[in-house]
Amino acid sequence: MKGKYIILAVTCITLTAITSCSKDFLDKKPIVGVTADNFYKTEADAIAAINAAYATLQFEMSPAGHFRWFWGDIMSDDSQKGGSGDNDAIELLRLETFQGPTNTDLLDSEWNADYEGIYRANVVLEKIPQIEMDAQLKARILAEAKFIRAWFYYNLNSMFGGVPLVDKVLAPSEYNRSRADAATIWAFVEKDLNEAIIDLPVRSGYGSADLGRITKGAAQALLAKAFLFQNKFAEARTQTQAVINSGEYTLVSDYGTIFTYAGENNSESVFEIQYMNASGGNWGKNAANEGTFTNVFTRARGQFAGYGFNIPTQDFVDEFKKEGVEDPRLKFTVFRVGDAMGDRGIFTLESAGDAGYLYHPRKYFTNLADDAPLGDPNPNGGSNDRVIRYSDVLLMDAEAAAKTGDEAGSKISLNVVRARVAMPAVTASGAALLEAIYHERRVELGLEGHRFFDLVRTGRAAEKLAPLGFKDGVNQVFPIPNSQITLSNGVLNQNSGY
Repeated sequence: MKGKYIILAVTCITLTAITSCSKDFLDKKPIVGVTADNFYKTEADAIAAINAAYATLQFEMSPAGHFRWFWGDIMSDDSQKGGSGDNDAIELLRLETFQGPTNTDLLDSEWNADYEGIYRANVVLEKIPQIEMDAQLKARILAEAKFIRAWFYYNLNSMFGGVPLVDKVLAPSEYNRSRADAATIWAFVEKDLNEAIIDLPVRSGYGSADLGRITKGAAQALLAKAFLFQNKFAEARTQTQAVINSGEYTLVSDYGTIFTYAGENNSESVFEIQYMNASGGNWGKNAANEGTFTNVFTRARGQFAGYGFNIPTQDFVDEFKKEGVEDPRLKFTVFRVGDAMGDRGIFTLESAGDAGYLYHPRKYFTNLADDAPLGDPNPNGGSNDRVIRYSDVLLMDAEAAAKTGDEAGSKISLNVVRARVAMPAVTASGAALLEAIYHERRVELGLEGHRFFDLVRTGRAAEKLAPLGFKDGVNQVFPIPNSQITLSNGVLNQNSGY
């Protein structure tokens, strides 16, 4: 399969299996007799094209796993690989111990999936402007495509550093592109998101049939993340304040409901990738596979019928006890021995059937009763990926405020998050306030794919991850997949130290 890829994973858009982000629109609808020449003519074609771009947000196995929690959690001090042993996904073990490799399908799959999403967004941005259709809808669709393109460049730039910049559909003679530097990619992300913000509706501006589509708040929150990665704290706070002052989002009262099915697309959902358990998806990269693999990959083995990956570390569990009392979020983040794992039974070392792990992740756990009603349940998990929650925005605001000298404002946002779980208000200042914010991010957003990138962008990765093998000046970014360097005939250069 790898041999079919060109350097930027430029593939033809698959119009026979187009999907929407909303669960009401996740049914595949075959289109017979469609070609590039007779498509992109009507409003319905425009909607189908943007839905095909949304579909790439769902890709997790293409052909190898490239989950956000691979990079954000397992590569950090929050979790370890797990599985049935060292040889189960051994390339992931080598990555989490910062030993490479540069020739792994795991990173190659991430690279290809991201560039496929960029390609599909570029198709929308190139083809849709010429269609005669409702002007407001057209503007929204183009804005959605810009967000999707920005999201994938955000992923690529935060993982690999500078990457090839592709802002159009390429001709074959243009495939082999050298890397733009990271600053150029960040500027491009900022441009796409600033333009998208103008035409995206606020959350309440969508009807129920479009639940889950990209909103103005999602673009503002992602732009804030991009600014934080560059230490542009004042700019980041402008965006977080815009989200906060929009009145579109509130924290749900019960933290324990966020990762239930009932908690999907709730009042604090800012950017959430939609999945469902009845799509009939299978293993590998479907053109429109709407089921997630995260549920089975992160569920305990043995009688719990999972693969046992993303095992919480003792250091992570201890973080919830640093304030002298156990933070109530721990029980909704981690399963401990003796806990009931939903309707699948009581967690014991024997029932889990693995290497004797004391903890398992809870946030993407699903009950047996929630298994797919048809086909193989393993590639048809129904849990949405909560990419950006409102609590994340509040904590970004707290960090940006502290960094720009507004400690009073910082503590307001920080303590809103803590009050939800009845943790005492933070009164610290200076470095202690920043440490409190970093602690809060770890316990509030634990096992949601943030930790490694938080450590890198705040300059703490070398200190926190050195025991795992992290090398300062090298492991802040991942290696460029060796397959991509080969396919580029050497146009791409490897990151330093790999």
